[in-house]
Amino acid sequence: MSDIAIDTAHERKAAFEANKLSKRLHRQVGQAITDFNMIEAGDKVMVCVSGGKDSYALLDILINLRKRAPIPFELVAVNLDQKQPGFPEHVLPQYLSTLDVPFRIEEQDTYSIVKRLIPEGQTMCSLCSRLRRGILYRVASELGATKVALGHHRDDMVVTLLMNMFFGSRMKGMPPKLVSDDGKHVVIRPLAYVAEADLERYAVDRQFPIIPCTLCGNQEGLQRATIKAMIRDWDRQYPGRIDNMFTAMGNIVPSHMMDRKLYPFTTLQATGIADPQGDKAFDEDEDPCGTPATSVVKLHPGA
Repeated sequence: MSDIAIDTAHERKAAFEANKLSKRLHRQVGQAITDFNMIEAGDKVMVCVSGGKDSYALLDILINLRKRAPIPFELVAVNLDQKQPGFPEHVLPQYLSTLDVPFRIEEQDTYSIVKRLIPEGQTMCSLCSRLRRGILYRVASELGATKVALGHHRDDMVVTLLMNMFFGSRMKGMPPKLVSDDGKHVVIRPLAYVAEADLERYAVDRQFPIIPCTLCGNQEGLQRATIKAMIRDWDRQYPGRIDNMFTAMGNIVPSHMMDRKLYPFTTLQATGIADPQGDKAFDEDEDPCGTPATSVVKLHPGA
């Protein structure tokens, strides 16, 4: 076989895999939107675009889904230029101007504020996030947006759960849909079912002009980065573990946890009625060695 024929075969295979990945991501985003009623008829969805792979993919997929959606909705892309030194401010306007969607670049120097208030060597993410959130909510109000779409994905949601468990002593995750803390906005995460590894491949296939975060993304020793590396290592050793953790977030059994606000432990009494879902109190754990299940639990077939 000639070199030309080999190259052609490789190109065909790459194109096939890229198309397969694109279909999966569009299906997963569409399913998340449906499951949580994220987008309704007449919505104006403000898509927050940071210049990272996740937000690029979110905007790209929503544009495609809008073309064949059974309901009409609008999209507007918004980027917050936080004036980090060296930020290539031309990249996003150039890219967004090629799309069939209006956009707004909001310039606010939060970088100087963060640098002034956070001592050298300490993580900046928390303050940066609060400042960014307030500005984006204001912009959403000015634009008349009914939904604010963020690019958090499945891995982000699992990492957030573990972060809250390990460092906050609470079972709290990152919901796919919520009302903002000021009570004025509905925030949605349409990438909730999407794995980060798939977004990395999609960004390469689509050749997004990625802008790295030079303010906080390159800080060493961030706990979030440590947790993310940990779950990826788990998933390499036991494929499907991240899927199972994510699925567990939607299969909560309050009677088998310890939150007295969610289950009436203090008034619990024997009823004399058999409950197939009840606790078998004297049984050993099903797998005391902690071997993960051989099958992978998925939220949806083909997800």
